Amino acid sequence: MAAVACALLSFSSPALAASEKVRITGLGDVAFGSIGNLGADSVRSQSLCLYSSSTTNGYSVTAIGTGPGGSFELSSGSLSLPFEVQWSSSAGQSSGAQVSPNVPLTGQVTTATQQTCSSGPATSASLIVVLRSSALSSAMAGTYNGSITLLVGPE
Repeated sequence: MAAVACALLSFSSPALAASEKVRITGLGDVAFGSIGNLGADSVRSQSLCLYSSSTTNGYSVTAIGTGPGGSFELSSGSLSLPFEVQWSSSAGQSSGAQVSPNVPLTGQVTTATQQTCSSGPATSASLIVVLRSSALSSAMAGTYNGSITLLVGPE
């Protein structure tokens, strides 16, 4: 089997509503490196800081990919590789709620007490990216890249 090398670049774009604010910090590249076992799902997770100043500490998160219609897709030239995005309102998680492209995931609550998590918990949420074995097993060898934009809003 050929190895597939993947990297996913994540960006944040905080959204503000009235006097309530949300802020996401601590995002970085999600690098899969060279994937040799194409028969198993490949999962990468990162813990980050998500702060909400709403009275309930609530927020929503919307993910938008670079594929058609905002879908989650990595590309290598004309080749494409779909991926999944999951979210957890707890840090250190390797699975979470499924995020659909361009659809807000509502009802999230943060434990962050400060905008950049410099006091209180150091991280408060997890971004999980999954490359399914069904997609990997049919992927052509190559270096795949893509990005997602995360929009967060208070609830």
